[in-house]
Amino acid sequence: MSNFVIKPAVRTENITYAVRDVIILANEVAKTGKEMLYLNIGDPNIFDFEPPKHLVEATYEAMKKNYNGYSPSSGIKQATDAIAKEAEKKGIKNVQDIFVTTGASEAIDICLTALVNNGENVLTPTPGYPLYTAIQSKLQTMENPYYLDENNGWQPDIEDIKSKINSKTRAIILINPNNPTGSNNSPETLKQIIELAIGHNLVIFADEIYDKLLMDGKKHTSIASLNSEVPMITFGGLSKNYMVPGFRIGWGIASGNKSVLKEYIEAINKILRARLCANHPAQYGIAPSLLGDQVHLDIAKQKLTRRRNLTVEMINAIPGISCVAPEGAFYAFPRINNISNDAHWTSELIKETGVVVVPGSGFGQVPGTNHFRIVFLPPENILEKAYKAIAQFHKKYVENFAVKV
Repeated sequence: MSNFVIKPAVRTENITYAVRDVIILANEVAKTGKEMLYLNIGDPNIFDFEPPKHLVEATYEAMKKNYNGYSPSSGIKQATDAIAKEAEKKGIKNVQDIFVTTGASEAIDICLTALVNNGENVLTPTPGYPLYTAIQSKLQTMENPYYLDENNGWQPDIEDIKSKINSKTRAIILINPNNPTGSNNSPETLKQIIELAIGHNLVIFADEIYDKLLMDGKKHTSIASLNSEVPMITFGGLSKNYMVPGFRIGWGIASGNKSVLKEYIEAINKILRARLCANHPAQYGIAPSLLGDQVHLDIAKQKLTRRRNLTVEMINAIPGISCVAPEGAFYAFPRINNISNDAHWTSELIKETGVVVVPGSGFGQVPGTNHFRIVFLPPENILEKAYKAIAQFHKKYVENFAVKV
């Protein structure tokens, strides 16, 4: 037994999650006593954001009433009915199924697992949320990234998507608003994606977890509202819009042609039944959240707009760094134009300044470009301090490392 080593499954080899991977280094730096400024993780509750009180109270009441056992696998009726009304408000018609999951992350995992076979592929936005590539690594599917166009407000590059579709492509993923860029897809872009899905028999996965967090009066268009026949799964949840990421409550809305979706929905439900259910008492917060007072959103958007404006102004003032203004969510994805390795830049930034951001390579990017993701949830005084530190660091970094790395 002394020489015995347990070999992990091959499917885990390419699983990375840059958002939390940088914390390993940050923790080491924090041990030295350096002040840390965390701009790496999209958790509103760490800062000055709170969920609506009626959401928390409804969950607490459910626990007190001992709704602490298993729920139906697809979720309690009160919750799925509220999600159906939310779908109607979003303009989604021809809904075939609704299911509540352990965060939108589980819904995404289940829906990919139920669809994609070994050797097949799914078109995945790049830059995009690393969960998608992690799941695809686990499923041993082929990577098929498509690029977002930084010169066009980070809209999906339709020509690039066309060039990536092949006989093994099963679906296309949209993250709208996008993490990490904060972009908001235009109706014109979404219509072109629908045409591609129709032409190639693709399922559309629409991750709309940030759909209520738009700034400057911008409107969100749910892609499923533009076509009631194309098979689509729209993902949502309480985590971001309602400021309870730790509740782990999300959902999927399956819409489109019933006969086309029938077998696929049954496959999804097989997995839903096998994993029993999502958090039962927390599901009682869904209806009050979606149907109740939304005043917390106005407060959140006002804060985020101020912090977005500060971010764009100060980051764009740094020589060699440029930032497309995000329209939604709470992320910015600045480009570093005069370096050759954003992972090295990020690690040196953390060690030198204590400012924790995530390298753009952790989200995918056009080859030859370098970026980093900022979470602009912290109050303005923290952001201002962090951006001043980034500016000072970057000047020094370019002098010492830009050519050498």
